Amino acid sequence: MSTAGKWIVGIAVAFAGMGFLVLAMSIFMLATAVTTTGSDTYEENFGGSSTNRVALIEIDSPIFNAEDVIRQLRKYRKRSSVKAIVLRLDSPGGGVVPSHEIYREVQRTRKFGKPVVVSMGSVAASGAYYIACAASYVVSNPGSITGSIGVISEFADYSDLMEKIGVETTTIKSGEYKDTGSPTRPMRPDEKLQLQKTIDDMYAQFVDVVARGRSLDRDSVRVLADGRIFTGTQAYRHGLVDTLGTLQTAITVAGTLGKIQGEPRIVREQEQPAALDFLLGTETRKNIQGIGTRLQNSSPLQYRLPY
Repeated sequence: MSTAGKWIVGIAVAFAGMGFLVLAMSIFMLATAVTTTGSDTYEENFGGSSTNRVALIEIDSPIFNAEDVIRQLRKYRKRSSVKAIVLRLDSPGGGVVPSHEIYREVQRTRKFGKPVVVSMGSVAASGAYYIACAASYVVSNPGSITGSIGVISEFADYSDLMEKIGVETTTIKSGEYKDTGSPTRPMRPDEKLQLQKTIDDMYAQFVDVVARGRSLDRDSVRVLADGRIFTGTQAYRHGLVDTLGTLQTAITVAGTLGKIQGEPRIVREQEQPAALDFLLGTETRKNIQGIGTRLQNSSPLQYRLPY
């Protein structure tokens, strides 16, 4: 291919990528605007006694934004009719910061006097497990996938591809490490060392959270904190969860901790159908919102499964 042809291909690829990002962000903003406008975006499903309720909050996607979960935690811990909260985790983890922010809000909720019980779904790993360590009690299904205690950071290297199509970049920077992780060149050994130090610091924070939350010594946690995953049964044997059971088990435990007499009644928010749901379908709309959230809140350092 001629040099001119390579340039054309390179420019076409660049514009296609930019076009995709702009389209995804545009649809994301539209979806967000449509689904969050108005005071009736959510309704609550009440049943039974008005004074003996357990609130159910769900985290069922990668954790890239903490605002909605924090809002619900703050709302329910102020309600005298809500005696305890069940946090249903079905997530592979996500960003370091939102995971920590939810973790801290769970701690504040417990200090407020509201027990928080975690119920693990299919996956409650890495950042989701980080959050679980703040709970009053952790219930895992025997088949749940949890653990994955650690930090991951991934960087792409497009330099060979750019060389093949004849595209070059010029970087002007203020310091030696300002462009660390740039996809336009291979990473130097000293840059990898600097990033490893950052990863190690965040890893140490994760180990401390698990040790405190699960009343384990740090050395024992480090043996388990090599990124491996555990089934719920394995996690129970290692002391990473309190008991094995289902969501209903967690609700029962929450009722006991909240001193509720009889069977607890559940309150939770239910998302109302959005206009885009009728055009795209609910799952498609949520997937688009998820892409937009990742683009807006992406971080090179994450507590999450690598897939």
